[in-house]
Amino acid sequence: MTEITRIGMDTSKSVFQLHGVDAAEQVVLRKKLRRQDVLKFFAKLPPCRVGMEACGGSHYWARELQALGHQVELIPPQYVKPYVPRGKTDAADAEGICEAMSRPKVRQRLVPVKSAETQAALMLAGLRERLVRQRTQLINTIRGYASEFGLVAAKGPAKITALLRRIEEDPTVPETARALFAELACEHARLEVQVEAADARLMAWHRQGEASRRLAEIPGIGPVGATILVLRAPEPQRFGSGRDFAAWIGLTPKNHNTAGKQRLGGITRAGDEALRSQLVVGATSVIRQVSRGTSRSAPPWLLDLVARKPAKLAAVALANKIARIAWKLMVSGERYRPQPAAATLGA
Repeated sequence: MTEITRIGMDTSKSVFQLHGVDAAEQVVLRKKLRRQDVLKFFAKLPPCRVGMEACGGSHYWARELQALGHQVELIPPQYVKPYVPRGKTDAADAEGICEAMSRPKVRQRLVPVKSAETQAALMLAGLRERLVRQRTQLINTIRGYASEFGLVAAKGPAKITALLRRIEEDPTVPETARALFAELACEHARLEVQVEAADARLMAWHRQGEASRRLAEIPGIGPVGATILVLRAPEPQRFGSGRDFAAWIGLTPKNHNTAGKQRLGGITRAGDEALRSQLVVGATSVIRQVSRGTSRSAPPWLLDLVARKPAKLAAVALANKIARIAWKLMVSGERYRPQPAAATLGA
């Protein structure tokens, strides 16, 4: 058989489609494999380039194929789509992946293969995010039902325990509702324990990572944000600048340029949603402190930004800057050096 130079592989739960070409770009392989036959087939194949769309399961297959001596390339799905022939079939998807592998610009945007340890840490971060979301939903449910009986509480998760105690002691609440509130209270207590356990595990991982500890020194990131940034961001050396890194996260405005007229819209929301959300939430906290006047280390440019722009817009702009600072620290290995505060400059 003619030597195969690269193979595009479309993965699924149980059926895998292969499309391979030789050095002359002639198709020499079209094959469908069952899941249990994939590694057996590649073990008999001479080392070659194997491309897949980047997804959760693709990292496992990349590690297995790399162990067999193959060079694995994970391509973002949005860069494969333009090369997929008309029609939606597994064979067409595999052909599109194989074609995308030949494009130099696509190869500049490959996704690094994650180790099993990194994926385990990402799983921990994802489970913590799910638990926090469930706790928020439960708190909103308790508040909504309590308001039907004329009982309200101040904002914040810390106020929900006092509200449940008031419900338990209020004689006007029917016995049936009080029993249901007791069940909700038990569920809330269980979620609190699970969130604390997830936080403890995440903090332990954060303390072990030198890069994570350095990133936590940036205002607006903190331990959780630094951990998620290290885990979810790919190799920072792949980006030419901090601006490219911020654009990958989706913190830059959409650019609509036609007929010599340029329009900038909202942020692109590209990249990892959890990472972008974490950066914006951290920046919002910094903006709130600056607006209240409780921040003593705010640089002059941030004070000017808060004075001129709405709070949400300022938070996104600050998140963009935080992302660029984080990229610089990850690439250079330096520590964060804060800018002089406005009060210091005035003195």
